[in-house]
Amino acid sequence: MTEGRATDAGLAAPPGGEWGTLGEIVGFHIRLAHGAAYRHFMETFAHLGLTQKQVSVLWLVAERPGIGQSELARVLQMDRATVMAIVNRLQARGFVGRESHQGDARRHALMLSAEGAAALVQARTAIADHERWLVARFTRREVRLLVELLSRIHG
Repeated sequence: MTEGRATDAGLAAPPGGEWGTLGEIVGFHIRLAHGAAYRHFMETFAHLGLTQKQVSVLWLVAERPGIGQSELARVLQMDRATVMAIVNRLQARGFVGRESHQGDARRHALMLSAEGAAALVQARTAIADHERWLVARFTRREVRLLVELLSRIHG
């Protein structure tokens, strides 16, 4: 098979080599797509010094002031220890604050600071750039379908 020629599975061979039957593995393509999207995200966000997970936490805290770490963990499908570490890093940078939750002294309500709001504005601009790069590969219909199909995996 030559570079760029379709395989029996209808997949193009990668530049510089062939995947062979590995090209028939859906998970392999998800990993490659995730890697490409992650690399572009990191390039787009390098100047902000924020990770995808940190941006997700900032976004949700901005939209849901007072949200707790357990709720963040549930929504983001992460374990509570990971969310706590992310919140600790964001708090150390002055982006979020913890306040005692009314009615439950063990629970903390998370609030976005002015610095966190400013960082989120920059992050949303970078996300828009990243999203344009990503969706430029598809039609609007394909984007809707892709989101639906990926939701079946993570939902």
